[in-house]
Amino acid sequence: MDILAYLAQGFVVATEPQHLMLALIGCALGTLLGALPGLGPVNGVALMIPLTFNFDLAPTAALILLVSIYYGCMYGGRISSILLNIPGDEPAMMTTMDGYPMALKGRAGEALGLTGVASFVGATVATIGLTLFAPLLVGFAIRFGPAEYFALFMLAFATIGGVTSGSLSKSFVAACLGLLLGTVGIDAVSSVPRFTFGWFEIYDGIDFIVALVGLFAISECLVFLEDIRHSNKPTMKLGSAIPGMRTAWTCAPTITRSSFIGFIAGVLPGAGAALGSFLSYTLEKRWLGRRGDFGNGDPRGVAAPEAGNNAAAGGALIPMLSLGIPGSGTTAILLALLLSMNITPGPLLFQQQPEMVWGLVAALFIGNLMLLVLNIPLVGLFARVLRAPGWFLMPMVVMVAFVGVYSLGNSAFDLYMMLGFGVLGYVLRKLEIPTVPVVLGLLLGGQMEYNLRRAMAISGGDWDILWNSGISVGIYAFAITLISAGLVYGWLVRQRRIDAG
Repeated sequence: MDILAYLAQGFVVATEPQHLMLALIGCALGTLLGALPGLGPVNGVALMIPLTFNFDLAPTAALILLVSIYYGCMYGGRISSILLNIPGDEPAMMTTMDGYPMALKGRAGEALGLTGVASFVGATVATIGLTLFAPLLVGFAIRFGPAEYFALFMLAFATIGGVTSGSLSKSFVAACLGLLLGTVGIDAVSSVPRFTFGWFEIYDGIDFIVALVGLFAISECLVFLEDIRHSNKPTMKLGSAIPGMRTAWTCAPTITRSSFIGFIAGVLPGAGAALGSFLSYTLEKRWLGRRGDFGNGDPRGVAAPEAGNNAAAGGALIPMLSLGIPGSGTTAILLALLLSMNITPGPLLFQQQPEMVWGLVAALFIGNLMLLVLNIPLVGLFARVLRAPGWFLMPMVVMVAFVGVYSLGNSAFDLYMMLGFGVLGYVLRKLEIPTVPVVLGLLLGGQMEYNLRRAMAISGGDWDILWNSGISVGIYAFAITLISAGLVYGWLVRQRRIDAG
């Protein structure tokens, strides 16, 4: 009852005219920023922080604005993923797997509408979890040490073959390439430069946003140029903007499962929305098996990552508010904002600043509803991007990519790096090697290595620490089960092909 009373007080704060207006502005801006390749929630929130100081916003008002932008960016990342096969940010990578094939089949409007609903459900589940289960889930997250995190990342890479519908060996090669690229830069433990070749610009490692834009946006433009010479791209139709009852009924269990998976991934500090999106997609694909058509425009392949990444975005707020530990890059920026306002997140925050905390929670409910109301009617507007001629659209994509990447660090080197990854992505696509595992390896590999090194330092080099806890053993057992199931399924498919032949 205390929680409901606090939440009621929070709605009183959140429904103040100024706060409602800031939430609406944040949702609209966030959707726009999230749709631009290379920006995403981290850069979107970072760009808006100066405005909170310029307009002298109170802490509650500033948080409502920035968190609304955060949620809006998570919604907006799906737009370019579905329409252009270019993810707006790293969590939206998985949406390209089935979102773009749906667009090619004339179901772009349906895909956008479905992702709007899935995002709403995932974010709502996360906000309810934040309201009811924050202390319990924080206690669970505290039990994760370096060994447990290493096991969690091992689980992610154990399911790497489920990311694409192509060859498992090619997916493995792509993941290894990503892991190799993830070792570039200063070693976090020994502070020794690795594979930098004297280039100071990559001492901090390869920026995965630069790699993401290059592998997807630039390579897509190169493929488009090739298609102009050799063939015409299929004409895309918008289709209905509202998912049919059959599609909604089929996707409902997927959205529910993925929301909980993403929420748990978001609560774990450092895991973030990318892991939530990835696990939601791969585990759903494993769960459905032959009942799904993942990679070829299955609506459940669109609903799963969108529900997962939006649930993870909300879940990441729990360790930030309750422990003062950022659960993602965006919450790290929000943490810096709070500290700059002399507010220290932690276990006492809910007691010392109840008006701000519960006002923020209530604003999340309101902002999530605003995003649903804003996005569903605008599906037709977003989908009309498909009608823009390629000779006009692709130069605009390149321009946005260059501006977005250059704005990250005002570095021309980043532009050359982006072009290099664009050529790499083009070559990989010609060899039919998936590019998504490359980015996942680059994105998750650094944290995986860092946690392995920390675990070994704690144990004095004893490898037993990696499987000494029940949590680690459970995660490894789950990973082995998934790998075994995939191998058995592949063997059965090959046997049936032999028998049919």
